[in-house]
Amino acid sequence: MELPAVCLGPFGCNLLFCVRPHNFSHKKYSRNGIAFKYIDGPKYIESGKEHSSTSVRGTIYCSNQQEKNVGLPSDHIPVSAKVVYAAAPAMSHNQESHPECNSRVTAILTALEKMKLTSKFRGLDVVEIQNFRPATTDDIGSVHAMPYISGLEKAMDQASEKGLIFIDGSGPTYATATTFQESLLAAGAGISLVDSVVAASKVSKDPPVAFALIRPPGHHAIPKGAMGFCVFGNIAIAARYAQRMHGLKRVFIIDFDVHHGNGTNDAFYEDPDIFFLSTHQAGSYPGTGKIDQIGCGRGEGSTLNLPLPGGSGDTAMRTVFDEVIVPCAQRFKPDIILVSAGYDAHLLDPLASFQFTTGTYYMLASKIKQLAKDLCGGRCVFFLEGGYNLSSLSNSVVESFRAFLGERSLAAELDDPSYLHEEPLNKVKQLIEKVKHIHSF
Repeated sequence: MELPAVCLGPFGCNLLFCVRPHNFSHKKYSRNGIAFKYIDGPKYIESGKEHSSTSVRGTIYCSNQQEKNVGLPSDHIPVSAKVVYAAAPAMSHNQESHPECNSRVTAILTALEKMKLTSKFRGLDVVEIQNFRPATTDDIGSVHAMPYISGLEKAMDQASEKGLIFIDGSGPTYATATTFQESLLAAGAGISLVDSVVAASKVSKDPPVAFALIRPPGHHAIPKGAMGFCVFGNIAIAARYAQRMHGLKRVFIIDFDVHHGNGTNDAFYEDPDIFFLSTHQAGSYPGTGKIDQIGCGRGEGSTLNLPLPGGSGDTAMRTVFDEVIVPCAQRFKPDIILVSAGYDAHLLDPLASFQFTTGTYYMLASKIKQLAKDLCGGRCVFFLEGGYNLSSLSNSVVESFRAFLGERSLAAELDDPSYLHEEPLNKVKQLIEKVKHIHSF
């Protein structure tokens, strides 16, 4: 049974919430800068004190500081840190049997613990940021239309009363009673990691690489609404924040998710100071990201889309990195590198047909870390996007952490080469030559 839809804004009612009965038990949130309580499964933290911020992983309570940059977590990052990460698993933003479910981040955290890649085992080399604020509506509004933001917030009351809601025409992107607050927290984690990396880069020539282990993902969310499992454009919000708060004018975004990051693409399509580079499977959702889509107006040339054929794998991506990504970044001269790290290009992922391996993701993490060190003082933040096979997702993120730490890859123990088939390297080479011609490098 479907209940009446809820229109989110004045865009011809093209963004609709179709409400379907679903059983959830959540607290309501109060807003208006007073207080809210973020619930993570059975645990939550409350405080009656003003101007306070307390958190554990994925759980935060804020009071009267909604619009302030509260206690930067970077103040507590040791100089020796090699990896800094923040987790926002959005445990209550969940739909049973949906690929973008609340098991994704927890599977990664479990794997990091199992492989002894957390601060418990690595001391000051690996630091988890836990005291981070949610993004403010002003932060979100730097990318998204305010009618969408306010409409989504208002829709939470109906989600609480009626159950799970879906945003019509968005992928489908679902929402629960906590989706708005949990999406603010996800974006806030990315913002806080930008703070951490920037602060560390001021005192060290080798700052840590940061990773926002967050959901809902963000790179499909367009300026006027949700799309493709994504609610807010986490990486786009962080890019604007880096410009606004840290004066990092030139932002280079690498998106290696198997699907085109159309939301990020659209947000910066006319901006010459943010270079968006996406590698993705040709013909896959959402059908955007054609090779001739290069930006427009003052932003012409600052968008590079490289749709690769199905079956592309490690060799293709290595070649693309060396022949396309590196020269583009060198020419752009970024102040910071942000990465939409989608792990759904893995051979075992159910939503596409690339054949990346855990070794491919180790390679990408290692090369991007070095690229940031060479070009922008090591300032680099990864943002979790796709990846829906929990085993390949968690193993690939673990390999990324190993690359950040400068340790040898264990991918050979995880990857089974018998599953791989010949890559379409001739087509890949032709596409590389075409994109070089279009972008004149």
